[in-house]
Amino acid sequence: MTFSGCLGDTQFCFRFRQAAGRKSSLGCFLEHFDRDAPVSLKKDQGYYYGYVYFRQVRDKSLKRGYFQKSLVLISKLPYVTFFHSLLKLIAPEYFEKQEPCLEAACNDIDRWPTPCPGKILSLPIMGVVMKLRIPTCYDKPGTSQLVQSTPSDSQVSIILPTVHEVDLFRCFHPVFFHIQMLWELVLLGEALVVMAPSPAESSDTVLALVSCISPLRYCSDFRPYFTIHDSEFKEYTTRTQAPPSVILGVTNPFFAKTLQHWPHIIRIGDMKTAGEMAKQMKVKKLKNLKTLDSKPGVYTAYKPFLNKDEDIIKQLQKGVQQKRPSAAQNAILRRYFLELTQSFIIPLERYVASLMPLQKSISPWKSPPQLRPFNQDEFMKTLEKAGPQLTSRLKGDWIGLYRQFLRSPNFDGWFRNRRKEMLQKLEALHLEALCEEDLTLRIQKHTEVETVDLVLKLKEKLTQAEKDQLPVKAGTLAKLQAHIDTIILTLPEDLQGILHKPPSP
Repeated sequence: MTFSGCLGDTQFCFRFRQAAGRKSSLGCFLEHFDRDAPVSLKKDQGYYYGYVYFRQVRDKSLKRGYFQKSLVLISKLPYVTFFHSLLKLIAPEYFEKQEPCLEAACNDIDRWPTPCPGKILSLPIMGVVMKLRIPTCYDKPGTSQLVQSTPSDSQVSIILPTVHEVDLFRCFHPVFFHIQMLWELVLLGEALVVMAPSPAESSDTVLALVSCISPLRYCSDFRPYFTIHDSEFKEYTTRTQAPPSVILGVTNPFFAKTLQHWPHIIRIGDMKTAGEMAKQMKVKKLKNLKTLDSKPGVYTAYKPFLNKDEDIIKQLQKGVQQKRPSAAQNAILRRYFLELTQSFIIPLERYVASLMPLQKSISPWKSPPQLRPFNQDEFMKTLEKAGPQLTSRLKGDWIGLYRQFLRSPNFDGWFRNRRKEMLQKLEALHLEALCEEDLTLRIQKHTEVETVDLVLKLKEKLTQAEKDQLPVKAGTLAKLQAHIDTIILTLPEDLQGILHKPPSP
C-alpha cells in the first residue's frame, strides 16, 4: 500500500464481500449477540470490515526510501472507534518489535469475554485496560450511555465513549450546507461516490453518511475505501448499466474520470475556515467534474424533496465562529439527523403496527392469523392526518419522498425486519395463549395417536421458540415444558420412554 501524501501514521477502514459458500466461524456466538444489538450494529451477513493502521516514513536505509507497513484487523463487527483504538495500541508496538508483540496481543484478546450488548466490558490489552459498553436495541435513541470511571478502575487506561460512532460534524464539515440533501440521498439508497484526499477522510465520510439515517439501517452496499484492486471494481464502474445502489469512498484521481457518469459526487477538500465554507453553498453541475483538479463540493442534478432547514446551518455556522468544541457540534448534528429520521419513520411504524391482527383473534387451536399486507395507497392516505408534520417543522414534498423511499433497498430491508419481528410476536402470543389452556382436559377427548401428535407438535414449538428466541413472557417456555411433561405421563410407559428422549439434532 502506498499513499502519496500520507506520511506518518494513518488509520482507515474498508469493507469487502465474504467469499461465496464460506461460512464464518463467528456465526454461532454472533447469533445470540445479534438479538440484543441495535439494528445498525447487527452483523453483516455477507461482508467483513478491515481496520487498517498504516505507517509511511522516510528511511534512506531502505531501497524505496520509505518504511511502509500496515497492520490490518478483520472483523464482522462495525465497531470502527473500538478497533481503531485497539490498533492504535498494537500497531506502533508491532512496527517496533514485530511478531512477538502480535502474539502477546492475541493472547490478551483470547481471554476477552464474548461481546455482549448492554454490559460494561473491561478488556486488558498490551498492559492497559480498555473499558467500553456495546449499545443495545433497548437503549433510547439519542441517549448517551457513557461509561463512567470508578475508584476500582486504577488499571483502566482508556474509556471509550462509543464503540462505533464517527465524528459527524468533522466528516460533514466540508459540505455541511448540503447535509439535508445528503440525508435524502442516503435514505433513498442513491448511488454516491465520495472523492477524498486520503483513505482516512474517505472512510470516515462514507461511515458518517451511512450513520446519518440511524436508527434506520442502511441496507445497500457501502465501501469506506474502494480501490481499483477491489474485486467489484468492474461491476461498480461499468457504464453499460445505471450505477448500483452503493456508496463508494475513493482517493485515486483515476476515479474522477471513471465515475463521472455517477449521479451524485461528493468532493472532499480542505475547508478549514468559515470563509471558505461560503464557497460550497452551491450544488455544482456534474459536467463541471470533468477535470481532475475540480473544486470541493457536491456535484449532482438532484432536487431535494424537502425545503432546506436554515436553522441547523446557522446553528452549526455559529458554532464554528464561536469555536464551539467539536464534540458539541457533533452532538447537535447527530441529534438533528436522529430527529429527522424519526419524524420520517414514525408514520411508517404506526401504519405497519396496524397490520397486526387483533389479539382476540388469536386462538390456541388454530394457526396464528396472518399479517395484513403493506398497501402503499392505504399508507399514503394516513399521512394526511398522521404524517411527519406532527413531529417535524420541515415543509416540502414529504409524499414524494415516501414514494421514492418505498422503492428503495432501505425500505425493503426495514420492512422485512419489521415483518419478521411482528411474525415472531404473533408466534409468541399464540404460544402464551396455548400455555393458558388446560391441556390435560383437552386430551381426554383425544385418541392415543392424537395425544402423541400433540406432544410432538408442542415439542417442536418449544424447540423453535428457543431457537428463534421468541419475545414471550417470562416463564412461558417453562410452563409449556410442564404441559408437555404432564401430557406424556397420561400415556403408556413404552410411549413415555420414547417421548421423553430429546429430539436428535
